[in-house]
Amino acid sequence: MPLPSCRWWLLTTCLLTSPTYADLFYAPPAPEENAPNFSGSAELGYTRLTGNTDTQTLLAKGRLTWLTGRFTHTFRAETRSVQDNDDTTSERYLAAARERYELEDDHYLFGFTRWERDRFSGYESQFSMIAGYGRQILTGPTHTLSAEVGPGYRHDAYAEGGSDDLALAYSALDYTYNFSDDISFDQELSAEATHINVTTRSLSSLTSQLNSHLALRVSYDVKSNTEPPPDAEARTDTTTSVSLLYSW
Repeated sequence: MPLPSCRWWLLTTCLLTSPTYADLFYAPPAPEENAPNFSGSAELGYTRLTGNTDTQTLLAKGRLTWLTGRFTHTFRAETRSVQDNDDTTSERYLAAARERYELEDDHYLFGFTRWERDRFSGYESQFSMIAGYGRQILTGPTHTLSAEVGPGYRHDAYAEGGSDDLALAYSALDYTYNFSDDISFDQELSAEATHINVTTRSLSSLTSQLNSHLALRVSYDVKSNTEPPPDAEARTDTTTSVSLLYSW
Protein backbone atom coordinates (compact mmCIF):
# COMPACT_ATOMS: atom_id res chain seq x y z
CA MET A 1 0.00 0.00 0.00
CA PRO A 2 1.50 3.41 -0.92
CA LEU A 3 2.24 6.00 1.70
CA PRO A 4 -0.72 8.36 2.25
CA SER A 5 -0.68 11.45 0.08
CA CYS A 6 -0.40 13.78 3.08
CA ARG A 7 2.98 12.27 3.92
CA TRP A 8 4.22 12.89 0.41
CA TRP A 9 2.95 16.47 0.69
CA LEU A 10 5.00 16.91 3.85
CA LEU A 11 8.00 15.36 2.12
CA THR A 12 7.65 17.76 -0.81
CA THR A 13 7.42 20.67 1.63
CA CYS A 14 10.60 19.51 3.33
CA LEU A 15 12.50 19.23 0.07
CA LEU A 16 11.42 22.60 -1.27
CA THR A 17 12.05 24.46 1.98
CA SER A 18 14.54 24.13 4.75
CA PRO A 19 22.55 25.14 7.18
CA THR A 20 23.30 23.69 10.18
CA TYR A 21 21.99 20.21 10.89
CA ALA A 22 21.39 20.96 14.57
CA ASP A 23 17.87 20.31 15.72
CA LEU A 24 15.53 23.08 16.86
CA PHE A 25 14.84 21.30 20.16
CA TYR A 26 18.37 21.57 21.46
CA ALA A 27 20.76 24.54 21.40
CA PRO A 28 21.83 25.14 17.78
CA PRO A 29 25.01 27.22 17.41
CA ALA A 30 25.09 30.66 15.85
CA PRO A 31 25.48 30.89 12.06
CA GLU A 32 29.06 31.16 10.84
CA GLU A 33 30.38 34.62 9.98
CA ASN A 34 30.26 33.89 6.24
CA ALA A 35 26.81 32.25 6.35
CA PRO A 36 24.42 33.39 3.59
CA ASN A 37 21.41 35.47 4.54
CA PHE A 38 19.08 32.80 3.15
CA SER A 39 19.77 29.06 3.11
CA GLY A 40 18.13 25.69 3.40
CA SER A 41 18.73 21.98 3.81
CA ALA A 42 16.82 18.74 3.28
CA GLU A 43 17.40 15.24 4.66
CA LEU A 44 15.88 12.14 3.06
CA GLY A 45 16.01 8.45 3.92
CA TYR A 46 13.84 5.76 2.31
CA THR A 47 13.94 1.96 2.22
CA ARG A 48 11.63 -0.60 0.59
CA LEU A 49 11.76 -4.38 1.06
CA THR A 50 9.63 -6.80 -0.99
CA GLY A 51 9.41 -10.57 -1.26
CA ASN A 52 8.94 -12.52 1.97
CA THR A 53 8.28 -9.18 3.69
CA ASP A 54 6.71 -5.99 2.40
CA THR A 55 8.00 -3.00 4.35
CA GLN A 56 8.80 0.61 3.60
CA THR A 57 10.35 3.32 5.74
CA LEU A 58 10.39 7.05 5.11
CA LEU A 59 12.32 9.77 6.93
CA ALA A 60 12.25 13.34 5.62
CA LYS A 61 13.37 16.57 7.26
CA GLY A 62 13.56 20.08 5.85
CA ARG A 63 14.86 23.40 7.12
CA LEU A 64 14.74 27.02 6.02
CA THR A 65 17.00 29.62 7.68
CA TRP A 66 17.31 33.36 7.10
CA LEU A 67 19.25 36.12 8.86
CA THR A 68 18.21 39.70 9.63
CA GLY A 69 20.65 41.68 11.72
CA ARG A 70 21.16 39.92 15.05
CA PHE A 71 18.18 37.62 14.45
CA THR A 72 18.32 34.06 13.11
CA HIS A 73 14.94 32.75 11.94
CA THR A 74 14.48 29.02 11.35
CA PHE A 75 11.56 26.88 10.19
CA ARG A 76 11.60 23.09 10.18
CA ALA A 77 9.26 20.28 9.10
CA GLU A 78 9.61 16.52 9.50
CA THR A 79 7.77 13.30 8.71
CA ARG A 80 8.56 9.71 9.63
CA SER A 81 6.65 6.59 8.66
CA VAL A 82 7.14 2.83 8.81
CA GLN A 83 4.78 0.30 7.19
CA ASP A 84 5.02 -3.48 7.58
CA ASN A 85 2.77 -5.62 5.36
CA ASP A 86 0.24 -2.80 4.96
CA ASP A 87 0.19 -2.10 8.73
CA THR A 88 1.54 1.27 9.87
CA THR A 89 3.85 0.72 12.84
CA SER A 90 5.21 4.26 13.16
CA GLU A 91 3.85 7.61 12.02
CA ARG A 92 5.00 11.07 13.08
CA TYR A 93 4.59 14.62 11.78
CA LEU A 94 6.24 17.76 13.09
CA ALA A 95 6.55 21.48 12.35
CA ALA A 96 8.56 24.01 14.35
CA ALA A 97 9.93 27.56 14.21
CA ARG A 98 12.75 29.16 16.20
CA GLU A 99 14.01 32.71 16.78
CA ARG A 100 17.49 33.53 18.06
CA TYR A 101 18.76 37.00 19.02
CA GLU A 102 22.49 37.52 19.48
CA LEU A 103 23.66 39.43 22.54
CA GLU A 104 27.27 40.31 23.39
CA ASP A 105 30.11 37.86 24.17
CA ASP A 106 28.51 34.60 22.99
CA HIS A 107 25.24 35.14 24.87
CA TYR A 108 21.86 34.96 23.14
CA LEU A 109 18.10 34.86 23.68
CA PHE A 110 15.85 32.32 21.98
CA GLY A 111 12.25 31.26 21.54
CA PHE A 112 10.62 28.43 19.64
CA THR A 113 7.24 26.85 18.98
CA ARG A 114 6.68 23.22 18.04
CA TRP A 115 3.69 21.16 16.91
CA GLU A 116 3.98 17.40 16.68
CA ARG A 117 1.75 14.40 16.19
CA ASP A 118 2.90 10.87 16.94
CA ARG A 119 0.23 8.29 16.18
CA PHE A 120 1.42 5.73 18.73
CA SER A 121 2.44 8.07 21.57
CA GLY A 122 -0.98 8.29 23.21
CA TYR A 123 -1.31 11.95 22.20
CA GLU A 124 -3.53 13.34 19.49
CA SER A 125 -1.05 16.22 19.26
CA GLN A 126 1.30 18.36 21.36
CA PHE A 127 1.98 22.07 21.00
CA SER A 128 4.87 23.73 22.85
CA MET A 129 6.18 27.28 23.28
CA ILE A 130 9.56 27.81 24.97
CA ALA A 131 11.80 30.87 25.46
CA GLY A 132 14.94 31.61 27.42
CA TYR A 133 18.67 32.30 27.56
CA GLY A 134 21.56 30.57 25.77
CA ARG A 135 25.35 30.64 25.85
CA GLN A 136 27.89 29.62 23.23
CA ILE A 137 30.46 27.93 25.50
CA LEU A 138 32.91 26.64 22.86
CA THR A 139 33.29 28.10 19.38
CA GLY A 140 35.65 25.69 17.61
CA PRO A 141 37.11 25.12 15.10
CA THR A 142 37.39 21.56 16.49
CA HIS A 143 34.82 21.74 19.28
CA THR A 144 31.59 23.73 19.57
CA LEU A 145 29.28 23.61 22.57
CA SER A 146 26.18 25.63 23.36
CA ALA A 147 23.64 25.41 26.18
CA GLU A 148 20.30 27.01 26.94
CA VAL A 149 17.58 27.07 29.61
CA GLY A 150 14.16 28.60 29.92
CA PRO A 151 10.50 28.24 30.88
CA GLY A 152 7.75 27.14 28.55
CA TYR A 153 4.17 26.02 28.00
CA ARG A 154 2.79 22.84 26.43
CA HIS A 155 -0.71 21.85 25.38
CA ASP A 156 -1.25 18.08 25.35
CA ALA A 157 -4.29 16.73 23.50
CA TYR A 158 -4.84 13.04 24.25
CA ALA A 159 -5.82 10.41 21.70
CA GLU A 160 -8.57 9.11 23.99
CA GLY A 161 -9.97 12.61 24.58
CA GLY A 162 -9.23 15.44 26.99
CA SER A 163 -6.23 17.74 27.23
CA ASP A 164 -3.80 19.38 29.65
CA ASP A 165 -2.15 22.83 29.70
CA LEU A 166 1.24 22.50 31.37
CA ALA A 167 4.02 24.82 32.49
CA LEU A 168 7.46 23.34 31.83
CA ALA A 169 11.16 23.89 32.50
CA TYR A 170 13.51 23.34 29.56
CA SER A 171 17.27 22.80 29.24
CA ALA A 172 19.43 21.68 26.30
CA LEU A 173 22.99 21.08 25.09
CA ASP A 174 24.45 20.90 21.59
CA TYR A 175 28.00 19.60 21.07
CA THR A 176 29.92 19.16 17.80
CA TYR A 177 33.32 17.58 17.25
CA ASN A 178 34.87 18.19 13.83
CA PHE A 179 37.20 15.33 12.92
CA SER A 180 38.10 17.20 9.72
CA ASP A 181 36.60 19.72 7.33
CA ASP A 182 34.39 16.95 5.91
CA ILE A 183 33.47 14.73 8.90
CA SER A 184 31.75 15.78 12.13
CA PHE A 185 30.04 14.19 15.14
CA ASP A 186 27.08 15.85 16.84
CA GLN A 187 25.53 15.08 20.22
CA GLU A 188 22.37 16.93 21.23
CA LEU A 189 20.41 16.55 24.48
CA SER A 190 17.32 18.23 25.91
CA ALA A 191 14.86 17.84 28.79
CA GLU A 192 11.38 19.29 29.25
CA ALA A 193 9.98 18.82 32.76
CA THR A 194 6.35 19.33 33.85
CA HIS A 195 4.57 18.27 37.05
CA ILE A 196 3.17 15.29 35.12
CA ASN A 197 6.24 13.96 33.31
CA VAL A 198 9.70 14.61 31.94
CA THR A 199 10.40 14.34 28.22
CA THR A 200 14.03 13.82 27.22
CA ARG A 201 15.49 13.81 23.72
CA SER A 202 18.87 12.71 22.43
CA LEU A 203 20.21 12.90 18.89
CA SER A 204 23.62 11.43 18.01
CA SER A 205 24.81 11.79 14.44
CA LEU A 206 27.86 11.37 12.24
CA THR A 207 27.94 13.47 9.07
CA SER A 208 30.30 13.09 6.12
CA GLN A 209 30.36 15.84 3.52
CA LEU A 210 30.46 14.35 0.02
CA ASN A 211 30.70 17.67 -1.84
CA SER A 212 29.74 21.31 -1.35
CA HIS A 213 25.99 20.50 -1.31
CA LEU A 214 25.59 16.79 -0.51
CA ALA A 215 26.36 14.87 2.69
CA LEU A 216 25.76 11.40 4.14
CA ARG A 217 24.41 11.17 7.69
CA VAL A 218 24.03 8.30 10.18
CA SER A 219 21.94 9.19 13.24
CA TYR A 220 20.42 7.67 16.37
CA ASP A 221 17.41 9.52 17.80
CA VAL A 222 15.92 8.76 21.25
CA LYS A 223 12.78 10.30 22.76
CA SER A 224 11.61 9.22 26.22
CA ASN A 225 8.56 10.14 28.32
CA THR A 226 8.60 9.19 32.01
CA GLU A 227 4.78 9.08 32.25
CA PRO A 228 3.14 8.69 28.83
CA PRO A 229 -0.64 8.32 28.42
CA PRO A 230 -1.96 4.84 29.34
CA ASP A 231 -2.56 3.87 25.70
CA ALA A 232 0.97 4.75 24.55
CA GLU A 233 2.89 1.90 22.91
CA ALA A 234 6.08 2.52 24.94
CA ARG A 235 7.89 5.10 27.07
CA THR A 236 10.90 5.33 24.77
CA ASP A 237 11.08 5.64 20.98
CA THR A 238 14.33 5.18 19.06
CA THR A 239 15.12 5.79 15.40
CA THR A 240 18.32 4.70 13.65
CA SER A 241 18.66 6.14 10.16
CA VAL A 242 21.03 6.57 7.26
CA SER A 243 20.10 9.49 5.02
CA LEU A 244 21.31 11.96 2.43
CA LEU A 245 21.41 15.67 3.15
CA TYR A 246 21.25 18.37 0.52
CA SER A 247 22.00 21.98 1.47
CA TRP A 248 22.12 25.26 -0.40
